[in-house]
Amino acid sequence: MTAQPQDFTPTSPSMPEKNLRAIRATLVVPQDREAFDAGLKAVLDEVRVSLDLSALNNFVHRWWISACDTVKDPEGRRQMHVKAEQILVGEPAPRGKPWREVLTARGVEL
Repeated sequence: MTAQPQDFTPTSPSMPEKNLRAIRATLVVPQDREAFDAGLKAVLDEVRVSLDLSALNNFVHRWWISACDTVKDPEGRRQMHVKAEQILVGEPAPRGKPWREVLTARGVEL
């Protein structure tokens, strides 16, 4: 049997529980909360039509990863959004580490 991403359990007690309420409470950056709320509405609409909970399970897992990242580095999350906004308005893209490398360094396994 192979481990699936959803099987990952946090090693630190400070990590959020893997449920919608805990994840949303952990998201301290306004842009994250707005995206979470909009995404949750969309995924719940999808589940109502398809009656397939896998979309909701995937949503929870993806946002749980972001919540874990927020716990480990809230200022880094804020800076990420600032840089993203700069790119959207046409400023040159800053160079940094690949996101997989950053998350791995923070202990988040994908």
